[in-house]
Amino acid sequence: RASGTTVKGTGKAQQAFQRGLTALTQWVEREGAHRPVPRGHSEDITIDGETKPVTVKLGIWVSNTKTRRDKLSAEQLTSLRELGIQWA
Repeated sequence: RASGTTVKGTGKAQQAFQRGLTALTQWVEREGAHRPVPRGHSEDITIDGETKPVTVKLGIWVSNTKTRRDKLSAEQLTSLRELGIQWA
């Protein structure tokens, strides 16, 4: 694993978005799109190639993604809308 901690470039940012989207998909399938994600909620997801589940701080991810929605790509917004996210 690379030691750099910055999230510059589309690779890391896209990976982070994808992980958040995977976690949000699990939430919506289990809880429904009508139920907001509590800010403190974390979701464990399984990622190909990883031996242990990865924990996504889903509540914070949703909050940050909503705040930055004007910076999301059309594809990212469409992915969120398909999950029933009203603000996307």
